[in-house]
Amino acid sequence: MPSARVVETPCKVNLHLGVHAEKDARGHHRVDSVMVPVALYDTVSVSEAPELVVSFAPELEVPAEKTGVWRAATLLAEALGVEPRVRVEVTARIPERAGLGGSSADAGATLRALADLWGVSPLDPRVLAVARRVGADVAFFLDPRPSLFAGAGDVRVRTFPALEVPLALVMPRADGGSTVEAYAEFDRTGTEPVSYEPICAALAARDVAAVAARLHNNLGPAARALCPEIEIVETWLRAQPGVLAAQLTGSGTCSFAICESVATADELARRAQEFGWRAWSTKTVGLERKVC
Repeated sequence: MPSARVVETPCKVNLHLGVHAEKDARGHHRVDSVMVPVALYDTVSVSEAPELVVSFAPELEVPAEKTGVWRAATLLAEALGVEPRVRVEVTARIPERAGLGGSSADAGATLRALADLWGVSPLDPRVLAVARRVGADVAFFLDPRPSLFAGAGDVRVRTFPALEVPLALVMPRADGGSTVEAYAEFDRTGTEPVSYEPICAALAARDVAAVAARLHNNLGPAARALCPEIEIVETWLRAQPGVLAAQLTGSGTCSFAICESVATADELARRAQEFGWRAWSTKTVGLERKVC
């Protein structure tokens, strides 16, 4: 058996994010979320150690004890009745406060690695329950496949065939608000979402043009109110040749463009970087990288 479990976890984009005004007993909004994994990866390594140690490269501004990774490790150890005597090392490449799910990806990858180390399935009900306690998107990263999530965006309802589509990811220069601030703005100004059924049908049929035509994010206006530069990025992306559609992912600040070709995505990322925006040429994930 290897001494360390290593998981390369993708980020995600929301093809559909539908936030409803109603909330559950926890105070969480009801959310319909259609997510797909994207080939921009963090690496999480878990190995046995005398006590729990969590480190990030580059270092975070918050203490490790305040992170989702630490919470995931301690809660899963409690749920399984073991001591969290492990070292968790995170190499972060997914940008923070982007709507790409970076912190959730790290927590989900930690749960996957620990489940393997401690001899349970990553989809064991105890692991799933911990994932939901840590954060809404964490359950997605236990098994990152194109999926529809309901509840508070934390209950998988349906999965879809893998699909590889070129994407350009672009973030503005300005920082946006936090997810909490975006939801607070939504509570003041938000509207009800459209149905997720059409985009689910498009994904099931692997119809890229239909997927592009049905993108939706009703949290977007709240995010743009907190960071107006998001709208500049989105408008620019939609106007570029070879772009099928573009929208903000999650609560921002990153927007993604579905592109006709890899060459289009490469050119968009290059030109966006010339404007001083952060940008990547990538794709949706067709084949998952495994725990090793």
